[in-house]
Amino acid sequence: MKVALVGVGKIARDRHVPAIENDPAFTLAATADPCGGIDGVPAFATLDDLLRAGPTLDAVAICTPPQGRAALAAKALGAGLHVLLEKPPAATLGEVALLREAAAAAGRTLFAAWHSRAAGAVEPARAWLASRRVSGIRIDWKEDIRRWHPGQDWILDAGGFGVFDPAINALSIATAILPGRLLVTQADLAIPNDRQSPIAAEVGLACGDADGHMSLDFLERDAPCWTIVVECDDGVLRLDDGGRVLLLDGERRSYPNEEYPRLYRRFAGLIDDGRSDLDDEPSRLVADALAIGRRRSTATFSW
Repeated sequence: MKVALVGVGKIARDRHVPAIENDPAFTLAATADPCGGIDGVPAFATLDDLLRAGPTLDAVAICTPPQGRAALAAKALGAGLHVLLEKPPAATLGEVALLREAAAAAGRTLFAAWHSRAAGAVEPARAWLASRRVSGIRIDWKEDIRRWHPGQDWILDAGGFGVFDPAINALSIATAILPGRLLVTQADLAIPNDRQSPIAAEVGLACGDADGHMSLDFLERDAPCWTIVVECDDGVLRLDDGGRVLLLDGERRSYPNEEYPRLYRRFAGLIDDGRSDLDDEPSRLVADALAIGRRRSTATFSW
């Protein structure tokens, strides 16, 4: 299948391109980005230009910032293309609902690609927790925005999610492995006085009768911390390195970074089966935290 990348930033170059090149189900046929493309691949400035003058396509992977992503996805679906969406699938839950309807009307596959759910330790963690009673949850998701998202002002703009842009990865894992529905009970949001989205947050969680807490920081100067700890009556499960390391019963298991190859295999399987996968639970949790969170101003942010 011929696939085009819409948005050719760091995540597209580092993750999507190698995954497509190594997947026998796909060929990278074109790109659409006003700032340039991939060497040796037909490049267009916009999706409109690509659809008008580009090669015949089967699918697109949309890797733009979330603001405006839904409009691009709707246009691609309307053109008869299957669509893979980088996380989060859209800026709002309303946009997700409209895209779900558009995919059904077009008879095309729409895939919300929560890449952290494809990390190697996630499925073993889900299986271990499936029959257990959860008594506590702790999530620590901390990284340096200047290292991991240099110059990407959109993240701290309205609709960019701020520190929840990386933290939604943690929520995508938590909603996949926990045996009950995860809820946000309270939130404290630290927002730079010259920006629109939080740069740090403390979030209360609940799953059944278990309480939990999530601590988020976009100004972590030490090594990044991407950790989920789930306490149960008969043991403690810990996921490190964004779901690539599992610590359980005194044993540490590490898994290779194969998230994006798994995503593209999943995308191909959904297309073959004529199905979509547009789970919006992680987005709901972010929306809930932003809706009920107490806001406080912090120092001006600069790169």
